[in-house]
Amino acid sequence: MIDLGAHLGTDVVVLLFIPFAFSPVCTSELCTIRDAWSEWSGLDAHVLALSVDGPFVTARFRDSENLPFPVLSDFNKDVSRTYGVLEEDSWGLKGVAKRSVFVVGRDGRVTYAWVSEDMGVEPDYEAIRQAVSGAA
Repeated sequence: MIDLGAHLGTDVVVLLFIPFAFSPVCTSELCTIRDAWSEWSGLDAHVLALSVDGPFVTARFRDSENLPFPVLSDFNKDVSRTYGVLEEDSWGLKGVAKRSVFVVGRDGRVTYAWVSEDMGVEPDYEAIRQAVSGAA
């Protein structure tokens, strides 16, 4: 278990909510960040991906894609619900997180939020990097 509060005061945190581990768009999104990891790690940001998939699925996804950041399970949907990104019915599936990104500054405030109504749309990576730079 990772405690977001443990990073406050030291790190800017990037929360990446993905609908489904192993889906093509989610894989592309997280691998885009992986492939530019030197840029991300240079920003002093703690990147966390979250999915409503179970913990064994998210661990396998992280390992199979060689991701340098955690992919966490929000199986009980508590975090997705708290951030207001839980889609109650998506493609006939109940309780899926919308693709979204939040940047949380060192003071614990959300400094950037992007929530997509379309699961097929990836976030604007440059906008996220700028938000992280501004929150540092």
